[in-house]
Amino acid sequence: MRILYGVVGEGMGHATRSQVVCEHLVARGHQVKIVVSGRAHAFLAKSFDDVVEIRGLTIRYVDNRMDRDGTLARNVLAAPSMLAANVGAYFDKVARFRPDAVISDFDSFAYLFARRHGLPILSIDNQQIISRCKVGKFARKGHKIDYQMTKAFVRAKLPGCDHYVITSFFQPPVRKKYADTTTLVPPILRRAILDAKKRARTGAHVLVYQTSTSDAKLLDELARVKDVPFVVYGLRKNARRGNCTLKEFSEDGFVEDLATARAVVSNGGLSLIGEALYLGKPILSVPVVNQYEQVLNARYLEELGYGLAAERIEGDLLRLFLGEAHKYQGRVARHRQDGNRELHQVVDRQLEAFAEQAG
Repeated sequence: MRILYGVVGEGMGHATRSQVVCEHLVARGHQVKIVVSGRAHAFLAKSFDDVVEIRGLTIRYVDNRMDRDGTLARNVLAAPSMLAANVGAYFDKVARFRPDAVISDFDSFAYLFARRHGLPILSIDNQQIISRCKVGKFARKGHKIDYQMTKAFVRAKLPGCDHYVITSFFQPPVRKKYADTTTLVPPILRRAILDAKKRARTGAHVLVYQTSTSDAKLLDELARVKDVPFVVYGLRKNARRGNCTLKEFSEDGFVEDLATARAVVSNGGLSLIGEALYLGKPILSVPVVNQYEQVLNARYLEELGYGLAAERIEGDLLRLFLGEAHKYQGRVARHRQDGNRELHQVVDRQLEAFAEQAG
């Protein structure tokens, strides 16, 4: 089967998750063409031969906050050239591929291509949980407007796909009207994390992952917890500052530090939460401001007893979290996931259904 796979390029989580799915598709004998924007293009191009770069939206962050006005201005200014570049990619590199089906990881380009050509579409992402599931009231409290706005945006992004596969570490009920076309599966795990499971242990350090490189207060707050070593990723530098070791990202180094961490401090992104839970780590989650999807993940993380949700990283809160880490670790130990087995089964089943419908 020829499959066009669209990957949204903002953030690397979509790229790492899509890599896992695409590797499975290739191993099953499918021919896959990937369309992707941003840093994710260079990442996926290292693993796959047929990767087409398109232009996509970008998000601007300031002090662990999504800058809504700056993000809007940047994307409005970029829109004309973005459209021209994507039209060129459509005619030069995608249309001649003549795919049989489309898979979209929250990517509009592949989705619109499928709509234009009457192709079946499979959605695989985590955002659709906001639109297609009944999230708890505790997860909406204090964020009702953000919840409604995000739900409306997600619902409008990829409407009418043939099936939606939603990746999530929590399992809210699917809305009745979407039950036949929606399947929830555990978070997608890359091979390096699956391999690290056997050597995971509780070490002395706390792994910290920070999305915004402009968060000037982070290291000062970590320094207040003097007796704890922190390994910090996301600030894009190698350095030592007091009890903090700053590291540039490398997959091998990051996975090893995660597998041997005492606990994890991160934003509310699904990828790292899913990886940390699989490796048995309690989590202090500080969602990026103005990103409701991350708030949702953090609230459910706390509700399930896997860690704490907080609005900011503070030394006193860190001490409280680490003092109770053993309690959270006990709950995390009950978390069960059989690698990517459920995901692969659902994807294979849907593609087989698409092939049967095509006759």
